[in-house]
Amino acid sequence: MNKTRGPQRIVCLTEETTEWLYILGEQHRIVGISGYTVRPAGVRQAHPRVSAFLDGKIEQIIALKPDLVIGFSDMQAELANKLIRAGLQVLITNQRSIEEIFDTLRMVAAIVSASEQCNAWEAKTRKAHAAMRLESQSWHGRPRVYFEEWDEPMISAIQWVSELIGIAGGVDVFPELGVQSLGKNRVIADPLEPARRSPDIIVGSWCGKKFRPERVAARTGWQAVPAVQNSELHEIKSCDILQPGPAALTDGLAQLHAIFSNWYAKNSNG
Repeated sequence: MNKTRGPQRIVCLTEETTEWLYILGEQHRIVGISGYTVRPAGVRQAHPRVSAFLDGKIEQIIALKPDLVIGFSDMQAELANKLIRAGLQVLITNQRSIEEIFDTLRMVAAIVSASEQCNAWEAKTRKAHAAMRLESQSWHGRPRVYFEEWDEPMISAIQWVSELIGIAGGVDVFPELGVQSLGKNRVIADPLEPARRSPDIIVGSWCGKKFRPERVAARTGWQAVPAVQNSELHEIKSCDILQPGPAALTDGLAQLHAIFSNWYAKNSNG
């Protein structure tokens, strides 16, 4: 395959594209990354960090002479606008569901002429998902799960996380919010509502800051929540599950499944 096809100098404004290009063996095309990038290991030393999430070092990005800049979500619209006005070619994806993540990964792979590698990875990942779903469907009782993406205000799980909870063996206690694509539409206005839904497990992933289970457990009116009473409060780092790319579909899902499996082993009657 002709590896000179497609963009040769790519700036990745979010972590998932960087990790995906590494998985595809196309990391040599990367010339700049997000400052929040921590996957894969060693990536922060390998490339200049040229952006945060909402903004970036415009002049530095321009100086890198990228032939493609890839970002994610409506929240990067202003950053994308600055780069477009600077004459750069910009691709902003807005995937929210598991299927949209797969679609986006295929699109990026096609851009760098790596569809064969993508297809093999996708087939392996889908097979793992199917096996995990089949296992969890055999459980006699599934844990009710409250996934908290942010604490002030409280924001519940984005769609792909809500779907991953189902594959891993749990039941999202806020399914009606999981289908909302924008964070502002997943804000839980009543701080007692999660407690009323009696989650067996609480998973926190506070968008880049450390989850504090003791603070959650101490919230007024939450002391009778099964997850609090049974110390079932867990953290999954945001880089493993809140990036809409390969990490969420593999490592993030595996961590959810481990948490739920342990709960089931403790609470099943055989």
